[in-house]
Amino acid sequence: MNNNDIVPGFDEEKDDSLRIKLQRVDGVEGALVLYLSGYIDTYNSNFFQKRINRSVEAGFAKLIFNCGGLTYVSSTGIGSFTAFLKSVKPRGGDVVLLEIQPRVYEVFQLLGFSQFFTIMDTLEEAIRYFGKTSTPVAADVFPRVFKCPVCSTRLRANRSGRFRCSRCRTILAVDQGGQVFLG
Repeated sequence: MNNNDIVPGFDEEKDDSLRIKLQRVDGVEGALVLYLSGYIDTYNSNFFQKRINRSVEAGFAKLIFNCGGLTYVSSTGIGSFTAFLKSVKPRGGDVVLLEIQPRVYEVFQLLGFSQFFTIMDTLEEAIRYFGKTSTPVAADVFPRVFKCPVCSTRLRANRSGRFRCSRCRTILAVDQGGQVFLG
């Protein structure tokens, strides 16, 4: 299945600096996985925004961005993600970011935007997040194994609270739902 089968006209425009592959999420209405590879900067952010806005207009408000292939995101690119978040929230959606490379995460962190986005380790977690009907009980979530968003060290939390990464010493917070934040 190609991108145009999922979102009509999605591939009308191409940009070699940023490639986007779409995948529907079975069982979760309005959910879409967007595999990003390349980089997002001032020059291609308009292309990026148009592609994603086309997806939102096609009825996808639950956006899962797999950022594993992104090598760089400028402040303009971060602004694009923020704009997507603002456009999907009123539609009952959200934005989840997966597999953020340390260099890219650093830009989110430096600009103070890491706290605004839901960041998860796996696609399965993101699908569960969008498929949930109520807030999970802590017993269902813990123990929770996750990667440090700064150095990618695998860590384990047995309960919600604040923790320090054993490798890079970054302070992390894990909420009762198992979400990981800096802090």
